Amino acid sequence: MADPSFDIVSKIDRQEVDNALNQAAKEVAQRFDFRGVNASIEWSGELGVTIKADTEERAKAALDVFREKLVKRSISMKALDAGEPKQSGKQYVIASTLRQGIDKDHARQIVKLIKDDGPKGVQAAIQDDQVRVSGKKKDQLQDVIAMLKNADLDVPLQFTNYR
Repeated sequence: MADPSFDIVSKIDRQEVDNALNQAAKEVAQRFDFRGVNASIEWSGELGVTIKADTEERAKAALDVFREKLVKRSISMKALDAGEPKQSGKQYVIASTLRQGIDKDHARQIVKLIKDDGPKGVQAAIQDDQVRVSGKKKDQLQDVIAMLKNADLDVPLQFTNYR
């Protein structure tokens, strides 16, 4: 039998994000403090979200509403990459994107962390946008998971394919 292994991935549940966006858009449309400022939240492309409002502080408030809805749906704030409000005509626009997948720099950082601080006999290999970790004992793999959960990385991590 092969050594026990698991994959480290960074994925977001698109349906949950869609639900959070719809809830935030509904709340922005109904709340009294957003009346008359033309505030809106909408998708822009596959993983992009655009927030618009007539004033900078209302755009930031709409972003806070969206963040609140994402947290309620268990989506990590590390997955949301929101920019600063930029004036576009009469409106302020916040362009934000949702990050998915582990880029090469973060993958190298994770592999280095496992090699430096992880238990002996555990190997990590980068495979496209995920990292495969294998070792002789399942206990060692659980130690690696615990270590990565406590590490302060800029990417939301999920651990899948645990065998």
